Amino acid sequence: MSRESRENREPDHDGDGDGDGAGGLPEYAERVLEVAELIPSGRVMTYGDVAEWLEEGGPRQVGRAMALYGGAVPWWRVVRADGVLLPGHELRALDHYREEGTPLREAPRSAEGHVPRIDMARARWDGGGEDHGR
Repeated sequence: MSRESRENREPDHDGDGDGDGAGGLPEYAERVLEVAELIPSGRVMTYGDVAEWLEEGGPRQVGRAMALYGGAVPWWRVVRADGVLLPGHELRALDHYREEGTPLREAPRSAEGHVPRIDMARARWDGGGEDHGR
């Protein structure tokens, strides 16, 4: 998505990805979305990784920016550090992960819902120029 189209996009104050809020796109959110767009298909970065990449904010600030504005970027590639899928969006995210070949760890049968987790050791992207580990 181009910077211009993101700037014209309304924020998503209810976090459902449809951009139905009001106001402009804050500069920090713009930067977070730019990083999300850099993450290669089949790879992920944690909220903390994105904050570290930006050298600003922390995991909560990145998570907030993604919740409010991330619907138009590959939101499923910015994840929790433990690899647990985004609550309420597990099935949509899982479809993306399977389509992209993102490494997953099958959930134990005792896990609620038997939803897999991301295999962080294999899927995590360090932001380098090469797509290491795949």
